[in-house]
Amino acid sequence: MSYDVYGIGNAIVDLQVQVEDSFLEAIGVQKGIMTLVEADQQQQILGALTGKPVNRCSGGSACNTVVGVADFGGRGAYACKVGTDEFGSFYLGELRDLGISCEVPADGAQTGTSVILISNDAQRTMLTHLGASTGLSTDDVNRYEITKARYIYVEGYLFASPGTRAAALAAIDMAKEEGVKVALTVSDPFLISMCRDVFWELIRGPVDLLFCNREEAHALTGLEDPVACARLIHEHQANVCLTLGADGSLILHDGAVYPIEGVPVQAVDTTGAGDMYAAGVLYGITNGLTWKQAGHLGSHAAARVVSQLGARMGRKFTPAEIEKLLR
Repeated sequence: MSYDVYGIGNAIVDLQVQVEDSFLEAIGVQKGIMTLVEADQQQQILGALTGKPVNRCSGGSACNTVVGVADFGGRGAYACKVGTDEFGSFYLGELRDLGISCEVPADGAQTGTSVILISNDAQRTMLTHLGASTGLSTDDVNRYEITKARYIYVEGYLFASPGTRAAALAAIDMAKEEGVKVALTVSDPFLISMCRDVFWELIRGPVDLLFCNREEAHALTGLEDPVACARLIHEHQANVCLTLGADGSLILHDGAVYPIEGVPVQAVDTTGAGDMYAAGVLYGITNGLTWKQAGHLGSHAAARVVSQLGARMGRKFTPAEIEKLLR
């Protein structure tokens, strides 16, 4: 079986909970950012949430994107590391139910979790325990699986630690050796402060498509204007997708610039917006759409996911809907 996208990234069980700002103040976390926490801290947070409704799904940035590709009707595979606990069984079971191949063996560590606290203004505050995800290694990268893909999609969060960075770079090397295209998302501005030289080396070299948002583009280039950021990156990278939140996105492809409009929607939860935008673009360009059409699909996917709780689109786009959107 061939794949449109082979993703590689963290395996995180997302636990989404709606809270008041007073709850964030009470547990002493900064609103609107992702904070890495240890296992005992995560257990304390979960304990404080007892009695609140929790929405649970398999997550991690690249996982969300691969699931989105599958929701459009594409085929996907995912390389990640889960534990042998109940969360790990849930994670792998959900992926397989969605038709996504995951051939990496589990290990004995706790599966990673991310408590996503969603405030009334739709801002998300994430408390993430990476758990078993940090054990992903070069041994878990499957060359044969990569050869079956049109694109691999690499999550920038993997570059935060040496072992997972080595796995990401091994996947990129294998893809290039096998003639498979490489898409990279830089994932978060804080990673750029840690890995700027590595990211720029990849952008100038093996990467075929870069995804970033406004803040990440600013961190990469030092420029303020998003168009100027995109143009500077495009001098070194043939294909750039720069998301601008409610203002849409910019796609730069082989010298052409395509402004993509945002889709007006009442945002409930911004979790997964960029991930689902990438899913629309990747599904589009691996299934015969133009880059501009793929960008439109990405905008509609992002709008759908922010209008509900969680990083899944919920209601999938039917082939008829996709055809109507692209007219």
